[in-house]
Amino acid sequence: MRSPKSFYIINKINRRLALALLFLSVYLSARAQELDLILKGGHVIDPRNKIDAVMDIAISGNKIVRVAQNIPANTAKKAIDVSGLYVTPGIIDMHVHVFQGTDKYSTSVANSNRSQNADAFSFRAGVTTMVDAGTSGWRNFRTFKAQSIDKSQTRILAFLNVIGNGMIGRFEEQDITDMNPEMNAYMIKKQFPEILVGIKSAHYWGGFTSVDKAIESGKLADVPIMVDFGEHIPTNSIESLFLKHFRPGDIFTHTFSEISAGRESIVDEKTRKLKPFIFEAQKRGVVFDVGHGGGAFSWSQAIPAFKQGFLPDVISSDLHDLSMNAGMKDMTNVMSKFLALGMRLQDVIERSTWAPARVIKRTDLGHLSVGAEADIAVFNLREGKFGFTDVKKVSVIGTKKLEAELTLRAGKIMWDLNGISGQPWKD
Repeated sequence: MRSPKSFYIINKINRRLALALLFLSVYLSARAQELDLILKGGHVIDPRNKIDAVMDIAISGNKIVRVAQNIPANTAKKAIDVSGLYVTPGIIDMHVHVFQGTDKYSTSVANSNRSQNADAFSFRAGVTTMVDAGTSGWRNFRTFKAQSIDKSQTRILAFLNVIGNGMIGRFEEQDITDMNPEMNAYMIKKQFPEILVGIKSAHYWGGFTSVDKAIESGKLADVPIMVDFGEHIPTNSIESLFLKHFRPGDIFTHTFSEISAGRESIVDEKTRKLKPFIFEAQKRGVVFDVGHGGGAFSWSQAIPAFKQGFLPDVISSDLHDLSMNAGMKDMTNVMSKFLALGMRLQDVIERSTWAPARVIKRTDLGHLSVGAEADIAVFNLREGKFGFTDVKKVSVIGTKKLEAELTLRAGKIMWDLNGISGQPWKD
């Protein structure tokens, strides 16, 4: 028989144990709420990690902390039901022009109203990263950074133009004395390595001088170059560009442009046959970028190329004032055109996320790995009858169209088309 003292000791231990369990319960409850957000039940497509399945994504702060099935909703402050939707890495639009300004001497897209506000076109299309395609050069990049990059919620990276003054006018872009590989490399490697990802050659009317100066810059800075090979009269040989000048990893933009735009086309416009050296160039490592724009995407090139097995490496918009309300519209519209061509959704996503991330050597982007910044797009894949026009207003009918439902940049909801992240109204 226990003594009164032993009962007292047992009761004291039990009270302490109960108190400890209470504290543990409070602690575990607090721990359960450490997640800020869970996206639940969406079909995740993450090409880098080879995920193509229904999964949940948990976010804490600005990072992805878990990607798994059936993460309990009560472990986060907010859970958003994205079932029936596709969840992807934030889209990377590798070819845009977003150096906005009011320079009265600029007749092109540099520091002018021909460039667009990044935030106005990014999140509503699932885009979290834009890469400006050579609008600025080393002389005016700091102005671009102060006016546009530093004020943007969209992540903006950039190709530096081979011309020191960038795209301020077509005549200025012919100035070979303003092509300075040493200064280009200095800006990229020593000044802004976190922003500048390559060199752009564009709109040059002569031979290969601009291309070769860009390549010299790229070698010094260890970055790829992007070439807009238009406006040459007579047209320069793209076979020579691909096989004699380009290095593996260099980028040919405006892939599906017709010869009438001042460049040689990849599909012979008489025979409708893909030129035989195109596959050789792609195998060699030449990167083919869409760069849709206002004058550089024609069904007469894209359809026969696709039928003959050629797919671009990167899908991009070439956003500027002449493309935003024309056949291009926005990145989701451009991506949907490739669905209309017959490309698999998984391949469209890969060429809009992980592929451009690899091309610009920013492998911290374009995927949904644990520890990655939570740049995420959620898409509705609508089914119906949709018309898609090229730059000549030729239309193709498709049955599927991507629509951005939700876009997160660094864990923060930046776009919510139908209010799925909101609290329901209660009367």
